[in-house]
Amino acid sequence: MKKLTLLGGLTPASFLKEYWHKKPLLIRQAIPGFTAPLSRDELFALAQRDDVESRLITHFAGKWKLTAGPLPELPPTTRRNWTTLVQGVNLHDDRADALLGQFRFLPDARLDDLMISYATDGGGVGPHFDSYDVFLLQAHGQRRWSIGRQRDLTLVKGLPLKVLQNFEPEEEYVLEPGDMLYLPPHYAHDGIAVGECMTYSIGFRAPAWQELAESFLQFMSDTVELPGRYADPDLQPAKRPAELPAQMVEQVSRELQRIRFDRDDISLFLGEYLSSPKPQVFFESPARPLSPAKFADAARRRGVRLSPRSRMLYAGSRVFINGESFDTGPEDRAVLRLLADQRMLSGEQAGQASPDVSEALCTWYEDGWLLLA
Repeated sequence: MKKLTLLGGLTPASFLKEYWHKKPLLIRQAIPGFTAPLSRDELFALAQRDDVESRLITHFAGKWKLTAGPLPELPPTTRRNWTTLVQGVNLHDDRADALLGQFRFLPDARLDDLMISYATDGGGVGPHFDSYDVFLLQAHGQRRWSIGRQRDLTLVKGLPLKVLQNFEPEEEYVLEPGDMLYLPPHYAHDGIAVGECMTYSIGFRAPAWQELAESFLQFMSDTVELPGRYADPDLQPAKRPAELPAQMVEQVSRELQRIRFDRDDISLFLGEYLSSPKPQVFFESPARPLSPAKFADAARRRGVRLSPRSRMLYAGSRVFINGESFDTGPEDRAVLRLLADQRMLSGEQAGQASPDVSEALCTWYEDGWLLLA
C-alpha cells in the first residue's frame, strides 16, 4: 500500500494499526507548501449564511462567550482573543470538499466534515477534548497546541463551552501551514493562535450507542407488523381493580418478544442513517433542468459527479444515497458502486449505465443530488 505524505510517510494500514484510536501523531508538512484554499473574507461570508453552521467564541476580559450563527458581524480582526468556527465547509465549497477527499483512506461512513477555525492572536476555545478522532491541519499562520492524556475530564461549571477544569498538558507544538496533528478520542488539547491563523479540522462520526439505539427503534417502528389485538376471554373478576393484571403483562411480553431483527435490518438502518443529510443541509435543483433525453446526452459527453452535499454508501446489493435505499442487480450495482467510490462517473461510464440507472441519475440531477461534470 502506498505511503502518504499526508500521514508522514506511513501507509494507511500502518497509521491505523499504530495510531488510530491509540495515540497522537504530529506530521510536519503533511501537505507541503499548503496554502489555505479559502480566504478569510470567504470564510466570514459563509459564517453569515443561515444555511451554514457557525459559532463565535470570545474570551474578552477573562470571560468566555458563545454566540451561535449566522454571524452578520464579527469583532475587528485587530482585536485579540476571539475565534469563529464554520462547520461543514466541504458542503459549500468544492475546494474544501477536494481537501476532505484526501482523507478517504478512511470509510465514508466514518468521515464527517471539514470545519474551519479562524482566530485572532490569543484566540482559542479553551482546553477540551473531543469524543471522536480529529486531524488538525494548519492552513494559515501559527497555532500552539498543548496536548495531554487527560484522566480528569471534569469541566468548568457555568460556562457555555466544555472547558476542562484541570488541564494537564504533556507536550506542546507550534504548527505552521501544512503541518498536521492527529488526536484520538478523549485526548485533551488546547490550541492558541500565535497571531492571526486558520486551522482546518477533519472530524469523524462516532454516534453514541444511545443515539443509534433510539434511531434504530424509530426505524424499526416503520416495519414492525404484529397482527391481532389484545384479548382476555378467560378474564376473572378483579379483586383489586387498580392492579395491573399479571396475565396482561405476560401476554404483552410474549407478543413483543416476537419482534425480531437481523444483520440485514441493521445494515439497511445504518446505510440510511449514515447517508442522511444533516438537518441544515439543503439541495438546490437546477434553475432550468435539462429534459431526461438532454441530460442523458450531456452525461455521456461530460460525465457526472455527486454534489458535495450528497452522501452515498453501499452494502451488499443495496445502495444508499441521502437517506434513501435501493436494491440493485449485479450490473446496476457495479456502476452505482463506482459512483459512490469515485463520487463521479466519466462520460463513458455514464453512457454504459442501464436505463434504470440513467433514470435514477436524472432524478438525482433534478433534485440537486448530482451535477453534470
